[in-house]
Amino acid sequence: MDSFLLTLKDIFSIFGYFINVVGFFVVGFGLGRFFIASYPKGNWELQIALALGFFGLLIGITVFATPGSAGAFALGVGLTFFVENQKKEEEAKEKPAEKPAKKK
Repeated sequence: MDSFLLTLKDIFSIFGYFINVVGFFVVGFGLGRFFIASYPKGNWELQIALALGFFGLLIGITVFATPGSAGAFALGVGLTFFVENQKKEEEAKEKPAEKPAKKK
């Protein structure tokens, strides 16, 4: 019975690590989208605060979280940058080039 409980504990531990990694990935993706959406719209004070807060959080996660969780957070943020840049490129392709108006 004791070995069964240890095995069950190991299974739940692995499941907990998996949930932890998925959670950090989702948080990284969400914070990356928030950063990308808010950064261009803000004035310079807000841009500095966002950049310092974001990179401070990244440093804190790197120091205090497990390597898998920190990597999942970084992958989530990196995926956000690629997804947002892809959307911008698609929007630029969809818009036809405007012809400059001739002056009279």
